[in-house]
Amino acid sequence: MNGPGTYRNPVLNADWSDPDVVRVGDDFYLTASSFGRAPGLPLLHSRNLVDWTLVGHALDRLEPAETFARPRHDRGVWAPSLRHHADRFWIFWGDPDQGIFQVNAPEITGPWTRPHLVEEGKGLIDPCPLWDAESGEAYLVHAWAKSRSGVKNRLTGHRMRPDGTGLLDEGKVIVDADRVPGWFTLEGPKLYRHDGWFWILAPAGGVETGWQGAFRSRDFFGPYEERVVLEQKDTDVNGPHQGGWVRTAAGEDWFLHFQQRGAYGRVVHLQPMRWDTPDGWPVIGDEGAPVTEHRRPALPPGPPAAPATDDDFPGGRFGPQWSWTANPQDHWTLPHDADGLRLACVPSADAHDPRALPNVLTQRLPGTPVTVEVELRLDSGVPGARAGLAVLGDAFCWIGLQRGADGGTHLVHRFGEAVAPAERDAAHARPAPAGRARLRVEIGPHARCRFHYDTGDGFRPSGQVFAATPWRWVGALLGLFAVAPAGAPAAGTAGFTRFRVRAAPPRRQRGAP
Repeated sequence: MNGPGTYRNPVLNADWSDPDVVRVGDDFYLTASSFGRAPGLPLLHSRNLVDWTLVGHALDRLEPAETFARPRHDRGVWAPSLRHHADRFWIFWGDPDQGIFQVNAPEITGPWTRPHLVEEGKGLIDPCPLWDAESGEAYLVHAWAKSRSGVKNRLTGHRMRPDGTGLLDEGKVIVDADRVPGWFTLEGPKLYRHDGWFWILAPAGGVETGWQGAFRSRDFFGPYEERVVLEQKDTDVNGPHQGGWVRTAAGEDWFLHFQQRGAYGRVVHLQPMRWDTPDGWPVIGDEGAPVTEHRRPALPPGPPAAPATDDDFPGGRFGPQWSWTANPQDHWTLPHDADGLRLACVPSADAHDPRALPNVLTQRLPGTPVTVEVELRLDSGVPGARAGLAVLGDAFCWIGLQRGADGGTHLVHRFGEAVAPAERDAAHARPAPAGRARLRVEIGPHARCRFHYDTGDGFRPSGQVFAATPWRWVGALLGLFAVAPAGAPAAGTAGFTRFRVRAAPPRRQRGAP
């Protein structure tokens, strides 16, 4: 538990990867990477930097539509930057296969413009703009993905059109970390102006093992000097990596960054920050080490809040905590007047592997032990039609209902290893004569998942414990899906109701009464 007037990290204990933050008046807003999921570019709001709610997304679908018609878990929206300029919100991000994009809106709730390609090119990632009030110039800095460009460990700077629609030059390498002893994998730059200096806050050393750096120069194009301003030291916060600086209206400085936590993805920490050093360099955390518990920002505390997880699906609609694994199609859900989600059993040649399905509705795996439950009814009469609750990553496991060749409904539990091309049974199939089941997954420490089912006579455990795994850049996901064999006509629907996520009760220590 937190002490009076304190908070504990992480403040966002789920996969809000590559966060960036901005203050507008008394409100703070945060966005994060969403890769190939749609909608993308999540938008979070806070009044105190500790309690956050999810208020929507800035990107309805990814472009080009045909590229993201199927899952692209390691592509799409990488490391966005969120800024407020000329009475508009701006988000810039890099798509490693296409280039640098931006969207903008008059309010955080929109309407957001369609994605505009600022600069085409492979390997252009992690862009951040700056509109410099001192000079009237606009600038942009970005990093490089070696997998697409053959280049990494350097930052390139450009002059930018003031309207954010394009770049005005070919760019110049303003930080070459190959020339800085011991530095590697420099990426994720965030660009600021402070105290007469241009500042770039950027991590290096890799997401699981690296540190947070700061660079400064009197001129945007350099030369820059560098310093490590946040590192793991003797804490258990590996990384710490990539984030954004924000100043409150009262003048307090704070830094939000992520920590890579395996299947849980990249969770977000809040660090105190100060600039009152004799040499003018920022100090983040506890003299450069991440804090676990700290005094809360001097802001109105407000009620505890966190991004929503539960959903009753009123009118067949789902909340903003959900995203598809690819660009959605209208026929995947069926609106209606009552509560409950109705998913079409979409015919697919990939029915045997939910990792390859575009029509999986997902949300982030919570970073603490929880119990997840949902009620399922399979209405499809098509043999082989199935629907269920999944934990998805490089490996997957799901439990749900399937229509048999005899017309009966069966409770099935299946899994797939990371290198396996298809699923295997995790437990023997069991009759589900009413075509209904309550499904549960208990997610314990280290993302170890135990599945349960109830077909009318109480919950029972099913199969072996499954250890959730991340994707390449993404934490594990909770998913709901419905699918039918390829070529199935009029495949019917599956209904999901009462999706609930509850904190798991404390585990009793061995030997305790």
